Amino acid sequence: MSAQYHDPNRRLETSPSQSDAWMTLFGAWLAIISTSGSAFAVGVFQDIHSRKPDPSSNIVGWIGATQLFLILAVSLPAGIRHDSGHFKTIFAAGVLIFILGLILLAHNETNASYVQFFYPQSILLGVGAGMVYIPSLAVQTDYWGQRSTLAIGIATSGLFVGGTVFQIMLEQMLNNGAVFAQSVGMSVLFLCVGLPVAFYCCIIGSDSDVLPPRPAGELLTSLKELLTDAPYMCVAIGGLFMNWGIYFAYIYLQPLVLDHGKDQSFAFHIISILSGAAIPGCILSPLAAEKLGTMNVFTASAFCCPVILAWAFFPATSISDVVVFAALFGFFVGAWFSLLPAVFINMRNSTRELGTQMGFAFAVGSVAVLTGTPIYSQLLGPTFQWTTPIAFSAVAAMTTGATWFLVARHLMIRRLGRT
Repeated sequence: MSAQYHDPNRRLETSPSQSDAWMTLFGAWLAIISTSGSAFAVGVFQDIHSRKPDPSSNIVGWIGATQLFLILAVSLPAGIRHDSGHFKTIFAAGVLIFILGLILLAHNETNASYVQFFYPQSILLGVGAGMVYIPSLAVQTDYWGQRSTLAIGIATSGLFVGGTVFQIMLEQMLNNGAVFAQSVGMSVLFLCVGLPVAFYCCIIGSDSDVLPPRPAGELLTSLKELLTDAPYMCVAIGGLFMNWGIYFAYIYLQPLVLDHGKDQSFAFHIISILSGAAIPGCILSPLAAEKLGTMNVFTASAFCCPVILAWAFFPATSISDVVVFAALFGFFVGAWFSLLPAVFINMRNSTRELGTQMGFAFAVGSVAVLTGTPIYSQLLGPTFQWTTPIAFSAVAAMTTGATWFLVARHLMIRRLGRT
């Protein structure tokens, strides 16, 4: 189950140099930090929106949920465009849309209306990040061959590096008296350095757009094949359930800490630990997968997430308990995120369709991201009854998702046994 398969028809016209490979990986990592990674700071924005007079929790929740939903939903058209040989076009367009959204967001004051926040933050940042994310991962297979799994894991770590960096940066500036516009403006300046470097590395410094465009009929055939591929659909459905459960800890770990009487400073830093612990998970899990098998490590990581959530989240009352939970849960979440693209590479004897494969599965999972926050809110209730939402996230959502992955693994073993 650990062998990597690659489409012999998907080749660059010239063999990529080692410098091109590293440049493309660094550019993709930096782009994900700046776009999708910064979306993990959505909790800071949500806290700002919640401090307005008479805020509606439903409206506040929809701002961040829509942003995360669009990042995943846009992955399908972005992945299709990448597989059609238009990596540079879709990547450049995503960067420009994301920068436009940040500029418009920086012009808002803290007391601006929800509509003024919704359009730049939810729509523009979500669409821009979604157009960058999948192509940044899929392009690594053109350069890294058998080490694509590790390269994609390194690039994926940008999600959590960005989440940690932006959350700390925004929170510190706001706590030190900076107004909202100034804080976001500093983020724009930071990204105006990071994104051009990423743009240069992935667009100008690489040679990744030499594949001939694929006809529409071939793309339609690829989608039909995915829908009839049982192991692939099991993973896509499992990802839907996993997305229903994973984000519960990221949204409600701070309220749990505060509910147990811990101070605001510790509550803030525990989210940084949760995101930071995912970084080694992203990088170490591909190395383990090379020895133990991709589906084995992927499925085991998925089962570890609900076990840790059910075992450690609710009983975590002391500072040490919460830190241990955040470190363990974050690590295995990072491993799961990192290995998902590698699973698709293993499942189908081709990397030519990797963008479409990831895009479709992520688009299916976007439904859970959009609906998860309202479900958590209803189950938690105004009195913060933790047992029901934890049971939903750990058992009904993530355990179900991990079980679908186990079925996919069984089907893959049967498939390989017949060939």
